[in-house]
Amino acid sequence: MVTDNQVPNGVKKIIDEAITLYGRSPKIVNQSSIPDTTDIPIEDPCQWLKIPDVICTFVDMRGSTLLSAHLHDKATARAYQLFTGTAVRIFSEFEAPYIDVRGDGVLALFNEDQPHRALAAAVTFRTFSELEFIPRVREKTGLDVGSHVGIDMRTVLVRKIGLKKYSGRSDRQNEVWAGRPVNMASKLSSVSGDNEILASDRYFKKLSSPYALQSCGCPNDEVVDLWKEKDVSQDARFDFDTAHFLESCWCKNHGKECCKELLDADD
Repeated sequence: MVTDNQVPNGVKKIIDEAITLYGRSPKIVNQSSIPDTTDIPIEDPCQWLKIPDVICTFVDMRGSTLLSAHLHDKATARAYQLFTGTAVRIFSEFEAPYIDVRGDGVLALFNEDQPHRALAAAVTFRTFSELEFIPRVREKTGLDVGSHVGIDMRTVLVRKIGLKKYSGRSDRQNEVWAGRPVNMASKLSSVSGDNEILASDRYFKKLSSPYALQSCGCPNDEVVDLWKEKDVSQDARFDFDTAHFLESCWCKNHGKECCKELLDADD
């Protein structure tokens, strides 16, 4: 136990209040879909929203440690803006209900009835990364950077944690998504390669459109399965045994058409 003489009075008060709150039973409110951020609770410290089967698409930059702000400040600024800024805007274009930046990564959350939209956003970003981000940074800096993409789906709890207002500021708070999908999508992202999207088995089972599962037939009029299985049963980081990886980006002839079909599949 932290004693009165161990920490400043203000800190002891914070700790005591946190312990008291920990002893209270949380109030869980079921929610059918991801709410607007303004509707995520902060006033009642015991209230959490519970949302079923939220889908998380997570992208992060491979090789970001090579971009030293000390040695390569302009290159670092350009690369982060190109990668992170584009990811946020692409996910917004695909109408992700929630988007957040985590360091050199970006997560987008989709509702359980948007599995194909989540995939379309992921493939679109991977296409941008492979054809624009990687070659442009290499040309400008000579550095070998890339991207990782992971997708998972699971029920979450969410609320805002932090200070509602501080000296007139409202930025000392953030949404906390308690549950598996953000964590698992991030871990899947970390073990994926530049040329693939890695998804959990439970998310993969939500895909039903042939445009999500099979190629368009280019370049030889041969339709093939797009996904392959990956055994992750020996990896203690995951709470599932099988993942699936996709190595394709959008076809230069039919990408726009396939993307539209995926979006339509969720309607």
